[in-house]
Amino acid sequence: MRNAAREAALNIIFAKQFNSDCMDALKKKIYKQFALDNDDDLLFATDLVATVEEHYEELINGIEDSCHHYRADRINPTDKSILLIAMAEIKYFDDIPPVVSVSEATGLAKKYSTETSADFVNGVLSGVINK
Repeated sequence: MRNAAREAALNIIFAKQFNSDCMDALKKKIYKQFALDNDDDLLFATDLVATVEEHYEELINGIEDSCHHYRADRINPTDKSILLIAMAEIKYFDDIPPVVSVSEATGLAKKYSTETSADFVNGVLSGVINK
């Protein structure tokens, strides 16, 4: 399922904020942990992570613009990782409707972040898709 692929991508992107060493080994371990044996799910997760890595600066700038120039380094690392995933989906995955990306990101924030994170993530991404 794409939910598991998004969760795996979240773990990888979150970890990369703190340590970019051994990422290949970590990616393999996380993909296995989330049981991404299905080729479609594994491909989706790897594409998502690669898209965030490739367009990182652009995605961060988009997040900062939507936060009214609130610097990304002040955003909770989990929330930032969730926002990066959703922004990548909105900008580069044409087969995913933006509202689905926002909904999935809000769900990840509820599961993995703080009590107020879901509202924050929803607000930032709503600003992005309503531009």
